[in-house]
Amino acid sequence: MFVKWQKNPMVKSLARSVAKSAAYATAAACAAVPTLFAPALLHAEGRITTGYNTYGYPGLIDMPTAHSRPDGELAVISSYFAGQTRNTLTFQVAPRLSGSFRYSSMRNIAPVVGGPVTPERLDRSFSIHYRFVDETAWRPAVAVGLNDFLGTGLYSSEYFVASKTLGRGDIRVSGGIGWGRLAGTGNFRNPLAILGSSFENRPARAAGFGGQVDTGRWFQGDAALFGGVEWQATDKLSLALEYSSDAYPNESPFAFDHKMPVNVGATYRINKNFQVSAHYLYGSEFGIQLTGLLNPKTPPLPSGLENAPPPVVPRSALRDLGWPEDVEAATDLRRRVAAALSAQGIRLYSFRLDGDTARVGIENDTYRQEAQAVGRTARALTGLLPAGIDTIVIVPVTASGLPVTELRIARSDLETLEHELQNDWLSYNRTEITSPTIAETPVPERFPYFDATLKPYISPSLFDPDDPVRADLGAELAMTFQPARGIEISGAVRKKIAGNLSSSTRPSTSVLPHVRSDFNIYDRTADPALATLTGAYYFKPSADLYGRVTLGYLEPMFGGISTELLWKPVDSRFAVGVEANYVKQRDFDQRFGFQNYDVITGHVSAYWDIGNGYHGQIDAGRYLAGDWGATFALDREFNNGWRVGAYATFTNVPFATFGEGSFDKGLRITIPIDWLAGEPTKDEFTTTIKPVNRDGGARLDVGGRLYERVRSLQEPGLRDGWGRFWR
Repeated sequence: MFVKWQKNPMVKSLARSVAKSAAYATAAACAAVPTLFAPALLHAEGRITTGYNTYGYPGLIDMPTAHSRPDGELAVISSYFAGQTRNTLTFQVAPRLSGSFRYSSMRNIAPVVGGPVTPERLDRSFSIHYRFVDETAWRPAVAVGLNDFLGTGLYSSEYFVASKTLGRGDIRVSGGIGWGRLAGTGNFRNPLAILGSSFENRPARAAGFGGQVDTGRWFQGDAALFGGVEWQATDKLSLALEYSSDAYPNESPFAFDHKMPVNVGATYRINKNFQVSAHYLYGSEFGIQLTGLLNPKTPPLPSGLENAPPPVVPRSALRDLGWPEDVEAATDLRRRVAAALSAQGIRLYSFRLDGDTARVGIENDTYRQEAQAVGRTARALTGLLPAGIDTIVIVPVTASGLPVTELRIARSDLETLEHELQNDWLSYNRTEITSPTIAETPVPERFPYFDATLKPYISPSLFDPDDPVRADLGAELAMTFQPARGIEISGAVRKKIAGNLSSSTRPSTSVLPHVRSDFNIYDRTADPALATLTGAYYFKPSADLYGRVTLGYLEPMFGGISTELLWKPVDSRFAVGVEANYVKQRDFDQRFGFQNYDVITGHVSAYWDIGNGYHGQIDAGRYLAGDWGATFALDREFNNGWRVGAYATFTNVPFATFGEGSFDKGLRITIPIDWLAGEPTKDEFTTTIKPVNRDGGARLDVGGRLYERVRSLQEPGLRDGWGRFWR
C-alpha cells in the first residue's frame, strides 16, 4: 500500500489529505481539550515528563513538544537509525530556553535535494527551543524553535508547537506547524503569506562554509502540520505516537525508504541519569536512542562531607576559662591563629591587632565560595582572640597577594546569630563590605612559598573530519614559587601516557598565519611538553584598579610579554579591562625555541555580572592572526562552581578567508571537582567544544587574568555565596 502511495499520484494525494487532516485534528485537540474535558484536567505537576527527540531537543520522537526540561539540565543524546547518527549536547539555559549543539554522521544521503549521493557526511548544527507560554488548566504550553540556524542547513527548519497535559497528568497531546525541513509531508501554502509575499517561497540554501545565520529563510516557504501523543505508562516507561512532517528529502530513498509519516516509540528510564529509547520510524526502520542527564544543581554526592566548622565561642566562655582579656596579655597569638586557619584549609596572610579590632588577611585555597572561608575564619577567631576584641576585619587576598575586599564583622553578631533561623542573611546585612583601607603586611612566614602538584590531565580534540573524537591522557607536573608579595613564578610540564592526538595528519589549508590551525603538529611533536613557564607581577595601583605583567612561555603555542589593567569597584557588577601583549610563536616541540612569527595583540574587555548566575563579556581588539574584531560571550555559573557558556568571535576576516565554520565560536564547560568528590576543593576541569579550530579570531590564552582572580572575592560574589557563611 505504501509503495503505491509513493508512485500513484491519486493515492498519494488522498493519503496526504488524510494525513493532513489527522495533523489538523491533533493540533485542534490541544485547543479543544480544555473546553471539552475541563473537569479531568490537572494543572498540577503531572506524572508525565518531557523527553528529548532524536534531534536532541525537547520532543516526541522526531517532532518537537512545547514543554521544557528542568532548569540547568545538561543532556547528551545519541540517536541512530538507518545509518543516521546524531550526537547532541543540550543545555537548559534558562527555565524557558534550551540550546543544542549537534554533530551528525549521515550515510548515503544527497547533501542537496536531487544532488549526488555521498557515502558519509559529517555535519554540525545548532538548535534553540523557547517556551513563551506556560501551560495552565485552560491553555496549552506554546514554544517556538529554530533548527540548524548556524550550520550548513541540512536540518534547517522552524516551528511553533503547543502541548497540553490531560487526565491524571499522564497523557500529553502536542500539535504544531513547521517550515523548512518540517514542511516536507502534507505541506500547504504558508499562512504567514498574508503578511507579505516574501513568505511564500523559501530561498535555496546558499552554499558556503556554514556558520552563517541565514535569517532570510526563517518561517518562509510551504508549511506543514505535525503532532503526537505521549503516555506515561509507569514511573519508568513512556510511550509515544507521532505524525511527522519531516519527509527526509536528503536521506530517502537513498539511506532508507520513507513509507509513511507515522512513528512510534518507547522510552525507559533506567535511573535519574540514564534513559534508553526504541523507535519504529516511517514504516521501515528501527532506531535506538541513549540519553544521559546531568543537572549541576543536584550533585551525585550529598553536601556536607567537609569537616564541621569550628563553633562560635562567646566571650563570656573565654572569661570563665581564664582567657586574657587584655590584648597585650595574649602571647603567641599569631601562631595559634595560623594553625587554626590551616586546620580549616585557609592560609593566614596578614595579622594585626589595633585597639579593639583584629585585622586578618586570608587566602582561601579550599572552599568554592569565598563567603564560606570568611565564615570559618570568623568562627575560628572567636575562640582565639582576647575578649577585648570587639570587631573582626577579614581581608580576602588573591593568591598573588592582592588585598581585594575588607569585611568588618561585629563579634557580638557572631555570638548572637550563630543559631538564628535566618542567620545567613542577617549576618550579611550586618557585615560592612568595602575596599581595603590600609596595606596588608604579610606575616613573616608567608614568603617565600613553593608548591608542586602532580595530577592527571585529559586533552580532547573533537570534530576532526578524519576522526571526530580524539584525546590524550597523561600526567602534569605543575609548580608555583612566590618569592615575595605580588611575584609569582609558575610552570607546567606534561607527559602523555596514552591517546591518539598524534594520529591527526590533516594539513592546514588556512591562508591566514597558522596561529591555531597547526595544532596537530604540536600534538605530534611535543612529548614531553613545557606547557607554560612564566613569571608574573601583580600590583594594585588604587582601591579599584588591579594590574598584571606576565613574561615567559604564556601558553602552549605562544610566548612573550602580557600586560593588563582591570578597573573593578568592590561593590560593582561591572568591570573594564585593558590587555596588551607582544608574543612570538613557539616551536612545535614546546620546549624553549620560537618560530619566526610574532604579533602585537590586545583587547579592551567589558565584564557584566548580570545576576542569577549569568555573566556577559565583550572583548574587542586585535587577535593572534592580526585580525581585528570582538568576542561576545555569555556564561551561566552555578553556586557550586558549574559553568556552561557560549562565545562567538567576529573579525574583519571574511567568512571565505576564515574557511570552514565562517567565524570562531564554541561552547565551554567547567566542572568543579568538589561537585563530584563531595569534599571541598577549588580544583576544576574546563573544556571548550569548538566546531572547528581555525586561525581567525584566535586570542592569546594567558593564565592569571585579573577578572577571574578578583571577582569572587568582591561584594557581588560574596553575596551570591553568603548562604555558606555558616557552613
